[in-house]
Amino acid sequence: MYCPFCHNEQSRVIDSRVVDAGTAIRRRRECTNCTGRFTTVEKAVLLVVKRNGITEPFSRDKLIRGVRRACQGRHVPDDALKRLAQEVEETVRSHGSSQVNANDIGLAILEPLRHLDEVAYLRFASVYKSFESADDFESEIRLMKRRDRADS
Repeated sequence: MYCPFCHNEQSRVIDSRVVDAGTAIRRRRECTNCTGRFTTVEKAVLLVVKRNGITEPFSRDKLIRGVRRACQGRHVPDDALKRLAQEVEETVRSHGSSQVNANDIGLAILEPLRHLDEVAYLRFASVYKSFESADDFESEIRLMKRRDRADS
């Protein structure tokens, strides 16, 4: 890591802390040349394998944008979307692999979204599960009601 002040490539670590619920390490560094101090964050890279085979880094922001579309017009606070994204990331990271299929992320979104907002869940599920008719919505609603009874 180059010093942001003098571009020297040597620095020493002054302090390290675990952040983001243990998914990242924040390091306070000091340049050995100019003694400027700066912070770096190290995070294990999680790659998403898309249906077409292309891989890209996991993005909470992209996940939030997708779920926000399903929540359009609903009273779902941004903080709730951020918590949902963190929960989904923790779920997919817990599988212990550095790569995850995009489909698995969609599956990980469904249950927390159902608890957050049922209408948003139905909207998301209709796209994710490729609903083709009102019958698909009816089937999903019946399934939701059965789950709600089982959760009670």
